[in-house]
Amino acid sequence: MSTHISYMPEERPPLKKWVPLSIQNVFAMFGATILVPILVGLSPSTALFTAGTGTLLYILVTKAKVPIFLGSSFAFIPPLIAVSASYGMPYAMGGALAAGLFYCLIAGIIAFTGLAWLDRALPPVVIGSVIVCIGLNLTPTAIGMAMNRPDGQYSLVYLSIAAVTLAATVITNTCFKGFFSIIPILIGLIAGYLFTLIMGLLFPAYHIINFDIIKDAAWFGFPVFQIPKFNGVVILTFIIVSIATICEHLGDTLTISKVVGRDFYKDPGVHKTLIGDGLATSWAAFWGGPPNTTYGENIATAALTRVYSVWVTGGAAVIAIVLSFLQKFSALIQTIPTPVLGGISMLLFGTIASSGLRAIVESGVDFKDKRNLTIASVILCVGIGGGKLAFEFTGGLQFQLAGVALATVAGIVLNLLLPKTKD
Repeated sequence: MSTHISYMPEERPPLKKWVPLSIQNVFAMFGATILVPILVGLSPSTALFTAGTGTLLYILVTKAKVPIFLGSSFAFIPPLIAVSASYGMPYAMGGALAAGLFYCLIAGIIAFTGLAWLDRALPPVVIGSVIVCIGLNLTPTAIGMAMNRPDGQYSLVYLSIAAVTLAATVITNTCFKGFFSIIPILIGLIAGYLFTLIMGLLFPAYHIINFDIIKDAAWFGFPVFQIPKFNGVVILTFIIVSIATICEHLGDTLTISKVVGRDFYKDPGVHKTLIGDGLATSWAAFWGGPPNTTYGENIATAALTRVYSVWVTGGAAVIAIVLSFLQKFSALIQTIPTPVLGGISMLLFGTIASSGLRAIVESGVDFKDKRNLTIASVILCVGIGGGKLAFEFTGGLQFQLAGVALATVAGIVLNLLLPKTKD
């Protein structure tokens, strides 16, 4: 992509450029957007539908001023898995819907009071440590997918597929330039899939791709929708986890502001961007899709190509919606081998943890300060070690706060209670 091409948010490229630029944005978000629903047991088609429609909703709320695509959020994977296992997926969707509305509540408070109170409650040492917990909590899932067969037994075949997939993703991410450098997930998926396919033709042990599901699928059809159900404990869990994703949103909004050269915190206002993100998350959960979040992959695409047009982002959203109705395409996604997803997840989940470390380093958190060291230590121990607070109410109802959610609460409480170190 030529670096002299540049479109500002309100500018619409000519059709011959508009379509390929939008397709490029679809490639950038595609791998991560479909990976989340596959990992948590939701429909990839539904995720594409809710990502596309959620992005259009975001564009409407922000008055078409911010060129950000919204896709499936990795931060909500732990509560989605845990809640769906204990209560069922409809209750997980109810919790996600409530989390989106919580975004809107925080946005309303910000609109009236500003961001100072949020900075006091969630300093970088808390935010960074929580993000590290989110990433490291997911790593056992990635390793299990990369090494173990469906029956839980170790498989050298699975590990070799995951290794090839991971290698292709890493090489693309670190060595390639231009367009390919922003779609390493997609390149890794394709490389791992082709490796499995070719090896399956040569060696029976590698024959794990079944195309029958594609033959049985219709060409066109509606995504799989489900109605949310609500539970107080689940709602509280998702709201606590959403504190970390709100911080992620604020960071992404600041980043795209620097890329475009406009202060989106002021125009349309960070409260508007937060409402757009929150409504998109609630909208996704209402239809049975994973919660949405602002996508750094598409911000990187904008920075690389200097194409900041909201028309291009909107075009990518429309393409995602169209793809969600192509059932043959959805069936093809479902044939992706588990070790291929495991290989990619090893990098993605590690990247989440690393981004938390980056937030801590870039903000200049001083770990010689015992206060910062204590806060980070407790968050990491509770979040990664599987800390849990649980007790029963009358009537057999149980309250449970565990993992990242409990670590976030612990970090906030410690930050507010521990006295600041005197200079």
